[in-house]
Amino acid sequence: MDTKQVSLGEAKAHLSELTELASAGETVIITKHGKAVGRLSAPEKPRKPIDLEALRRLTADMPYQPEGAGQFMRRYRESERY
Repeated sequence: MDTKQVSLGEAKAHLSELTELASAGETVIITKHGKAVGRLSAPEKPRKPIDLEALRRLTADMPYQPEGAGQFMRRYRESERY
């Protein structure tokens, strides 16, 4: 795996090309005033597609929560536990 260093200005100007290099397996180190501030690299492993039917089956049996998230957090913050 190769590593390429580019300045922040160069990275701004050539971001699409640098992401192509990263997706091909090359690591791109972005520097600012000679110091590394960021890195572009390919994801560790490819993402798996979501099985929507399995997700629907899983959530179909979950009980309905009558209290909204905002109301729950407000009540939680105002309680003695917070």
